[in-house]
Amino acid sequence: MHGGGFYGKIGGMRQYTNGKEKQVKKGWIAAAAAALLLAAVCLKDAAGNRLGRFDTEFLGLFDTVTSITGYAEDEETFDRYAGEIRRQLEEYHRLYDRYNTYEGINNIKTINDQAGVAPVEVDPRILGLLEEAVSMYEETGGKLNIAMGSVLTVWHEYREEGNAHPEKARLPEEARLREAMEHMDIRDVIIDREASTVYLADPEMSLDVGAVAKGYAAEQVIRDLERQGAEHLLLNIGGNIRALGCRGDGSPWTAGIQNPDTDSPDRYLHILELEDMSLVTSGSYQRYYTVDGKPYHHIIDPDTGMPENRYVSVTVLCPDSGMADALSTALFNMEPEAGRQLAERMGAEVLWVGPDGMETATPGLDPYLADR
Repeated sequence: MHGGGFYGKIGGMRQYTNGKEKQVKKGWIAAAAAALLLAAVCLKDAAGNRLGRFDTEFLGLFDTVTSITGYAEDEETFDRYAGEIRRQLEEYHRLYDRYNTYEGINNIKTINDQAGVAPVEVDPRILGLLEEAVSMYEETGGKLNIAMGSVLTVWHEYREEGNAHPEKARLPEEARLREAMEHMDIRDVIIDREASTVYLADPEMSLDVGAVAKGYAAEQVIRDLERQGAEHLLLNIGGNIRALGCRGDGSPWTAGIQNPDTDSPDRYLHILELEDMSLVTSGSYQRYYTVDGKPYHHIIDPDTGMPENRYVSVTVLCPDSGMADALSTALFNMEPEAGRQLAERMGAEVLWVGPDGMETATPGLDPYLADR
C-alpha cells in the first residue's frame, strides 16, 4: 500500500534534519491551501467561462478512500467526470484484485488460479499493467517485482495474525521464506500480446500488483478524462495523487508529503505545487506489525525476502502516476546511490527520509516546494 499525499489546509510544519526540528513559516501558502477547502469557488478559465470548484469522495475501491477535486462550468459537468472516474476505477479494482473472483471477468486472481495450468485471456488493461511492470522490473534491476506474490502472501499471513493477536506475533520461518522465493522469477510470467493471454509457467507462482495498480489505474483514468475534455482535476487514491492541469484560476494544485513521524504534531513535511504531475509515497509507517518490540513493515525487498530499514519513507514526483507508484517501492529497496542514479535516469524527483529523520532530495524537487 502506498500513501502520503494530501491536499487542503495546513498548519505549522517542521522539517526534520539530523533529528532536529526546524520551523517552516508559510504565510501565503497556508492561505492558498486553505482556499482549497471552499465548496465552490467561482473562477474563470482562459476563455472567460465561469468555473466552480467541486469535491467528492468514496470508499472501497483499492481498499482505500478516493477523493476527486475539480473545476468545471457547472456541477453537472463535474458529476459526469467524477462518475466516469468512479466507474473506471471500479473496473480497474476488479481487474487487479488478487483475492476475489467476479462473474464474467478474468482478473489477477484468475491468472494466479491457473498458474502452471493454462494461459488466461485477459482484458487489455491487465496486459498494459503487466507489461509496464515487467519493464519497471528491468529498469529497477528487479527491485520492483510483481511476481513475488508467494513471498508477500507469507508476510501478509503473519502480519494479519500478529496484528490480530499481538501476543502471538512472530516472524515467518526462514525455510518457508526461502521456499517462497524460489517462485518469483519474472521470466515465468508469459505475456502473449497477440493472443491477449497471460500464463504463469511456475505452478507455485502468484502475481501481486499492489505496488503498481493504483498508480497505473490513476494514470489511465486521468488520460481518458483528459480526452473527454476535463482540464482541472485532482485525483487522490489513498494518497496516490495525480493532478490534471492546474486549478481553475491557473494556479498549481497543492499536495503534501505526510510526516512519517506519526507522533509529531506536524502532519506534513512539505507542501508541493503540482500541475500535470503525480505524487506517490511509500512508507514503513503505513502498514506493519510488531515482533518483540520491533516493527516489520510491508515493503519487502525482493533480494532478501525481508523488510529493510534504509528509509521510513520515499516520495516520488513525476508526470506518470504508474511510474511514480512503481519507483516509490523500488527506491525504498535500493541503496542511496543506486536510487539517485535510477531517479535521474527515469526523470523523477525524489525525497528520501531516513530512520533518523534526515531528508535527502534530488536537486530538481526544490522548484516544486511551496515551502521553499
